[in-house]
Amino acid sequence: MSDQTNTLTYSYFPGCTLKNKAKELDNYGRKCAEALGFKLEEIEDWQCCGGVYPTGKNEIASKLPSVRALADSRDKNQALVTLCSACYNVIKQVNNDLQNDENTILKVNNYLAQDGIEYHGETKVLHFLEVLRDEIGWDKVKAAVKNPLKGKKIGAYYGCLLLRPGKVMEFDDPENPQILEDFIKAIGATPVIYAERNECCGAYASFEDPSIPQNRAKKIITNAQDMGADFLVTSCPLCRYNLIKNQGDTNMDVIYFTELLAEALGVKEEA
Repeated sequence: MSDQTNTLTYSYFPGCTLKNKAKELDNYGRKCAEALGFKLEEIEDWQCCGGVYPTGKNEIASKLPSVRALADSRDKNQALVTLCSACYNVIKQVNNDLQNDENTILKVNNYLAQDGIEYHGETKVLHFLEVLRDEIGWDKVKAAVKNPLKGKKIGAYYGCLLLRPGKVMEFDDPENPQILEDFIKAIGATPVIYAERNECCGAYASFEDPSIPQNRAKKIITNAQDMGADFLVTSCPLCRYNLIKNQGDTNMDVIYFTELLAEALGVKEEA
């Protein structure tokens, strides 16, 4: 376990989407955590992360919800865990700003001083998959599997938010990631490697030009099918929505990784 976690308890930032359109990602994740011996302790009074990392140097107000969640986790001596790819991306990039960008450090802490808060990037930010890989370990995950998904050929879909910018996220190799493939192996299934697995689905361009996500989604799905995948697994609600909506005349399911994990651990019905 990390130095910030005296017990197998993590501060947990669910994010807005996991409270409505992606409840299954959240429900399965919580139940799987229990089955694997760790707890997700939801942060009180969390606010939306914003969904998109604000790149402007003067965009301070939109970073404050992430900073408050990070400071709360630090004060509890816990790492902060997320399940949503977008929340993970925003919170981790904001945390990096509070470690390295003097402009952001100064302005954020001047603003938060009125609440008695000072923060300098002390909290460790983890995605649920990183907890499985780095803190629980794939061997222990595999040992906990009751219903191995043998015979299932699964394509991992990373998208862009987990992986980029690579030097900040440090989640996996952005060009050749392995964490989802290792997850698929741990639950007894067979990972399918395909070229489009770490390419953007184009969802953020939906309002500007709907043809972009339509073309991107179809290309991703077709590539995965051509390589023999039965379905795709992801951790991003926006990617899942876009891939299902815009895959055209193809017919491939896109499933949250927590649902597959819950099935493998034998806790899906409870969740």
